[in-house]
Amino acid sequence: MGYDRYVAICHPLRYNVLMSTRTCARLVSWTWAGGSVMGMMVTLIVFHLTFCGSNVIHHFLCHVFSLLKLACGNETSSVTLGVILVCVTALMGCLFLIVLSYVFIVAAILRIPSAEGRHKTFSTCVSHLTVVIVHYSFASIIYLKPKGPHSMDSNTLMATTYTVFTPFLSPVIFSLRNKELKNAIKKSFQRKFSPLSS
Repeated sequence: MGYDRYVAICHPLRYNVLMSTRTCARLVSWTWAGGSVMGMMVTLIVFHLTFCGSNVIHHFLCHVFSLLKLACGNETSSVTLGVILVCVTALMGCLFLIVLSYVFIVAAILRIPSAEGRHKTFSTCVSHLTVVIVHYSFASIIYLKPKGPHSMDSNTLMATTYTVFTPFLSPVIFSLRNKELKNAIKKSFQRKFSPLSS
């Protein structure tokens, strides 16, 4: 989405060429491949651990840090560090690309002479920025928080926000830019909550 917004704002006349179906398929393929490689790396790292004691994961899904807490042995701390490095590298790498695209976008927006034009152009990015900020805020809290006495409930709640809430929120936020959807929601609320006129 960051690249899409970058192309739409910085190269609007070449948008159809730069964001062709082939380019979109490549972007999706690279994203899936990158996520799969990262997931495989973390899985392979965790498979080398020894687990002892409880087999109950204090989480609603098999979250890697909850799984690492069940591990025992000498290599546990080095494996945990490796997992953290892989996760933080992926998180920060994607964030870097998003920030870079928005640096170019903001530079292009600032060159627009009218305030109305700047506002209209920037408003096309607000939905994507909202999703990015919500996702990265909660994911950063999970992965970058210092070690210490944190309740399992707060960790589960934070993970829920970026694994469940953000994917649920994305279509809602992106759909609210659609005028037909806004009008349909408005009509639905008016029918439901306004008294019938006779």
